[in-house]
Amino acid sequence: MLADVSYLEPSHPPATQLRMQLERQRAAFLAHPMPGLDERLQALEALRHLLDLNQQALAAAVSEDFGNRSVDETLLAELMPSLHGIRYTRRRLRGWMKPSRRAVGMAFQPATAKVVYQPLGVVGIIVPWNYPLFLALAPLVGALAAGNRVMIKMSESTPATGRLLRELLAGIFPEDQVAVVLGGPEVGIAFSQLPFDHLLFTGGTSVGREVMRAAAQNLTPVTLELGGKSPAIVSVDVPLDDAAERIAFGKTLNAGQTCVAPDYVLVPEERVAGFVEAYNRALTRFFPTLADNPDYTTLINERQLARLQGYLDDARAKGAQVISPFPEGQGRRLPHSLLLDVTDDMRVMQEEIFGPLLPVVPYVRIDEALAYIAARPRPLALYYFGYDRREQRRVLEQTHSGGVCINDTLLQVAQDDLPFGGIGPSGMGHYYGHEGFLTFSKAKGVLIKQRFNAARLIYPPYGGPLQRLIRRLFVR
Repeated sequence: MLADVSYLEPSHPPATQLRMQLERQRAAFLAHPMPGLDERLQALEALRHLLDLNQQALAAAVSEDFGNRSVDETLLAELMPSLHGIRYTRRRLRGWMKPSRRAVGMAFQPATAKVVYQPLGVVGIIVPWNYPLFLALAPLVGALAAGNRVMIKMSESTPATGRLLRELLAGIFPEDQVAVVLGGPEVGIAFSQLPFDHLLFTGGTSVGREVMRAAAQNLTPVTLELGGKSPAIVSVDVPLDDAAERIAFGKTLNAGQTCVAPDYVLVPEERVAGFVEAYNRALTRFFPTLADNPDYTTLINERQLARLQGYLDDARAKGAQVISPFPEGQGRRLPHSLLLDVTDDMRVMQEEIFGPLLPVVPYVRIDEALAYIAARPRPLALYYFGYDRREQRRVLEQTHSGGVCINDTLLQVAQDDLPFGGIGPSGMGHYYGHEGFLTFSKAKGVLIKQRFNAARLIYPPYGGPLQRLIRRLFVR
């Protein structure tokens, strides 16, 4: 698929079209490099109003792209946090924009120092297919709040959502302020090679490496939101119905096609059977039937179905037991399943699952569970279920992950006042809320002196009595 950027000259190849759009936005930014508070608030309010008016249409477009996704699920997981994020940002933006005063050492007086938060320029955003609205809108809010121009590359796997979002945003923003780009892998590659002032990518780790490599050619700073195998730990004494229900919610939302979904669960070996029963009870409460259930999200496409079916076939062939309360799948409605007796040589334990399969790994003592996590690449999220405060603290101190949620799943991402970002293979950098404003701003240090110049006392020629006194006073 070639680029769908109809506002540019169609005779040009995609890379040239994209570069022309970038140059147009950069020229607009240079002509107006520091939008004021009122302009930024107006842009955010226009975006809020647009989303509020078009919630149902946007949710219908997402469902069309997936084959089926509940309107309520899209409202809950994409539009509600987007609207809350806009409201949170608008209420605090005045304070974020204020220069922060900094101290000046005695040796450099009289002077003042401050940090000024300046827009970077043109920000590129590469959006994945799993949450095409929220993962486009959340960084857009941060970039606009910081005063930037924005180009958004939507996923080719969500064409209906991409077309509608482009049409809607074009109705409130000029193309030299916000532009939505559609197209396939060729366009995505060309987009990542543009000399943006900042590039944010959300997606898989392997593609993230390629994006970072392309950005490095331009010394473009990047924020990478990747994923990995996010663990959930069930403690020895937490009520199993509590833990299983909350883990099941985090795994079933969007059919597990969530970068912070629990990827495997560590359970005390004597509690595995009880966890399986509790988890399956939760599944059947959520979804009494599989066939034609409007609440049961389908996998995005046949390629993802084949990938996950390959994980299942590989795991079964190597001795795993697959347990599900549902019969065989229906089309792309792959049944939610637990996998027991998994081993490290299975693909389901080597790759991020990104679907409705949940391996169960038994452990004997909490030390063993923590060592298991520490021996693997650092994940984007970690979940712990247990009410012992000391053990909660131990898990926090002895594990590394992008974020943590204790006694629930996913909800840490919906907190406007918490940063979101990975660590190591699960990503780099942060955004959301204030961290988003900072990511898309240049924190510029400024030292200001006026007429009196005390620094003249240390000018050459060196060696005078006053300089010797200064060295005695300030050099240690």
